[in-house]
Amino acid sequence: MHPAPSVIIFSSLSGAGFGLLFFLGIGMPGVTGWVAFVFYLIAYLLSVGGLLSAVFHLKNPKNAYLSYSQWRTSWLSREGWAAVAALLTMAVFAIGQIFFDTSLQPVGFIGAVLSLLTVFTTSMIYAQLKTVPRWNQLPATPAMFLTCSVAGGALLSGNVDPAFVFLILAGAVTAWHWTAGDKRFAQAGSTMNTATGLKGVISLWEKPHTGQNYLTREMVYQVGRKHAVKLRIIALILMAGLPALLVLLPMHHFMAAVAVLSHLAGVLVQRWLFFAEAEHVVGLYYGAHREKAAV
Repeated sequence: MHPAPSVIIFSSLSGAGFGLLFFLGIGMPGVTGWVAFVFYLIAYLLSVGGLLSAVFHLKNPKNAYLSYSQWRTSWLSREGWAAVAALLTMAVFAIGQIFFDTSLQPVGFIGAVLSLLTVFTTSMIYAQLKTVPRWNQLPATPAMFLTCSVAGGALLSGNVDPAFVFLILAGAVTAWHWTAGDKRFAQAGSTMNTATGLKGVISLWEKPHTGQNYLTREMVYQVGRKHAVKLRIIALILMAGLPALLVLLPMHHFMAAVAVLSHLAGVLVQRWLFFAEAEHVVGLYYGAHREKAAV
């Protein structure tokens, strides 16, 4: 699929923001006053800023509010409700810590759960799609989103030991998602035969369209295998390897900033690959994925 910058930024930054809200909600760290204000400012800038960037991916951004009415069937709608609930709940918790030097811990725990629930609903937008076999992995896709979110939150909140554990876990889960994803198209069983309902050996005589259209621009994007391997290595180093190494060293503000920036850069590369390597079954009509379907 064609990687949309707005969605890549959204899933990367908002995940880190909600991860930070999770740790603030469980009292790690237990901050008050101006220190708490700075932590919450960073968390809300990342989470809300990421959510707003996703709105620009919509054809009619002004109609974004309509998605809230489809919560019974749409994971996108559930994501919207979960995000609002998490942000409002954590706002109550933040007000107590910032202005009243009080931690309403039950409220914080609820906000922490809602923050992770928001990340989970984001992951399910993609994991539910059977038409994109690489995304349609349970529990691998939600696990990848959640571990990256918690790893980023641990780094941003200064929780060194949990950060090291979750960084390694995020790297391992991401590698698992890639490895399993490489086989998913063949495992899904989608071929030219299933796409057309015909039997025997089918070859593409002529594409359905003589020129480019929405499907070929957005759904039949392919990244070269050699480039994908290089980007996977870069993503793992920046997202997990380098930050994990840095948190083992004596930490100060500069080192912490480098670890956070490295992690976010790696997650951005990982999310670019998440979209770029996704093979939509509609590509079969355009002669794409023949090798994968035949494996």
